[in-house]
Amino acid sequence: MQERDGSPPGDPSSGAPTRAEIERIYRTQSRRVLATLIRLLGDFDLAEEALHDAFMAAVQQWPRDGLPANPRAWLVSAGRFKAIDGLRRRARFDASLSLLADELDNQAEPEWERDDLEDDRLRLIFTCCHPALPADAQVALTLREVCDLKTEEIARAFLASPSTVAQRIVRAKQKIRDAAIPYRVPTRDELPARLDSVLRVIYLVFNEGYSASCGSELIRADLSGEAIRLARLLLGLLPDPELMGLLALMLLHDSRRAARTDDAGDLVRLDEQDRSRWNPEQIAEGAALVQRALASRRIGPYTLQAAIVAVHAEAPSAAQTDWSQIVGLYELLLRINPSPVIELNRAVALAMRDGAEAGLELIDELLDRGELRNYHLLHSARADFCRRLGRLPEARDAYRAALALAQLEPEKRFLQQRLDELNGAD
Repeated sequence: MQERDGSPPGDPSSGAPTRAEIERIYRTQSRRVLATLIRLLGDFDLAEEALHDAFMAAVQQWPRDGLPANPRAWLVSAGRFKAIDGLRRRARFDASLSLLADELDNQAEPEWERDDLEDDRLRLIFTCCHPALPADAQVALTLREVCDLKTEEIARAFLASPSTVAQRIVRAKQKIRDAAIPYRVPTRDELPARLDSVLRVIYLVFNEGYSASCGSELIRADLSGEAIRLARLLLGLLPDPELMGLLALMLLHDSRRAARTDDAGDLVRLDEQDRSRWNPEQIAEGAALVQRALASRRIGPYTLQAAIVAVHAEAPSAAQTDWSQIVGLYELLLRINPSPVIELNRAVALAMRDGAEAGLELIDELLDRGELRNYHLLHSARADFCRRLGRLPEARDAYRAALALAQLEPEKRFLQQRLDELNGAD
């Protein structure tokens, strides 16, 4: 039985760890420890407090006693018993806490070799992305609890105030507690629908980093990097073909990061990018994942999007891009995932294959339907097609419409530059 000071038993390994080693263990193990503590204690806030107390105890005891043989097990046990002791101390103000402490104390000691300990990370991801939570709360809670981003970092990334993000996280935890949302991996029957929610959250995080929705910077590498890290973690625990497709899609997009802006931070179009600055390791890894996902024959929208980006990535130059293959992939994507944005992307690909007139016809159909009337990229694409066809007054009007709708400063500068070029052509 563990001592009541929160120090688990066991022979410490030889040598006292340095503060840097303890910090490394925190970086690599804290989210795993937290996930297990949430399962054992049944409460996010209690588990976070227990995690903090466990590492405080480690900082005090490990330099003196040596590194435990299993630091993660030590930290979970320390956190669990620190939480129980804390509940007993507070029980004099709330009798229900004494009952909770007794209940936790009567639980069997965790068995460190069970698969449950790895599954705890999956449980945490699926709980944070539960469809009963609002979408913005899913994103905030995932970044906070799974990725260990601070509230201020999440707020900066999504241009929200720290208090707003904190409220989202608090409300999400309350919803999980009050609605008794189960802390578990979905069953096989539930998994497809639940996995969709997780993948959507990961891709939302990536997109906000890859191409911010507004603000002064086009790219937030820290956010896109967190999304890739999260997808890698999930794929290591759950080898699903569509998850492979999503990771491939993010890697292939991210491989172009260094070439997407110039030294002034201005946008560089895909066909004008210096392909020698693309990351070949990410392209190779992404392409291999696409092939694995396609070979499974369980092909979803993320895999098809990744296949499209792979065609771009593997073309030696913009002029050598296989636009026929890209058009075909977009047509298949539209069949399984109808979307006006995908229709717009197909129109751009069709214009590259068959000429601007063919693309403009589809763009005008989308405009008439009205679904993307307030989407700046639709007007930007129309402006480009009209410019290529010599219909300059229409091109100017479309660039002005796109400029009025754009929120991101680099995109605004790009559109203004195109408009100035047209005005100068007179």
